[in-house]
Amino acid sequence: MKVEALNCPNCGASVADKSVSCNHCHSRLKTKSCSSCFGTIFDGSKFCPLCGASAVETTMLDVKNLGDCPRCKRNLQLIEVNEIKLAECEKCEGIWCDIDTFEAICVNKENQSAVLKKLDEILVHPEFEQVQYVPCPKCQQLMNRSNFAKVSGVIIDTCKGHGVWFDADELPSIIAFIRKGGMEYSRQKEKAQLESQRERLRADKFKASVDRFKHESRSPIPNTKTGYAIREFIDFLINR
Repeated sequence: MKVEALNCPNCGASVADKSVSCNHCHSRLKTKSCSSCFGTIFDGSKFCPLCGASAVETTMLDVKNLGDCPRCKRNLQLIEVNEIKLAECEKCEGIWCDIDTFEAICVNKENQSAVLKKLDEILVHPEFEQVQYVPCPKCQQLMNRSNFAKVSGVIIDTCKGHGVWFDADELPSIIAFIRKGGMEYSRQKEKAQLESQRERLRADKFKASVDRFKHESRSPIPNTKTGYAIREFIDFLINR
């Protein structure tokens, strides 16, 4: 088994990754995985010595009145993961966050790595048997259910004014979708759909022009300004 040489986060002395204490300062050592390269680092380290990525730091914050879990009706607990604040339910492992926080996770790879690492530590992957609308933890109004980015297959619950609720595994699934290029695929598909709609409108407009030309060719009304006015008035009477 390969043994990595790491440094004590307290004194900087070199120690093996399996050490439970530093031989130099005698501090107790606890290891965890780097959220970027998944190598072993000591808890308390600010950076991974293997890839240089910032280490994930998770803090439990004592904040009241976060609202109740929309599924379990238990008080939500606030955690901070690399400055990203998430409200979690300890029972069903659901996650609640506001819109700005969700956007910060979606656009920043370091935030994605940090959140993935934390959720991987706490999730035991529970499953919900039935689909149901759940209330917003803030305003108690039923939230809307939607397919994230229309093509991800991850159905999330959103309150337009307050935030987004993720059942267990939904936030990691969204991060995985983004990392696989899902947002670009979604944009390309939407672009193709818009172009298809434009093509249909152009085809319908062309067909209408052809039909109008055939109608005018058969009409006994002369092709004069007066004739066009009469035809438009007749069309108005027929189609109104």
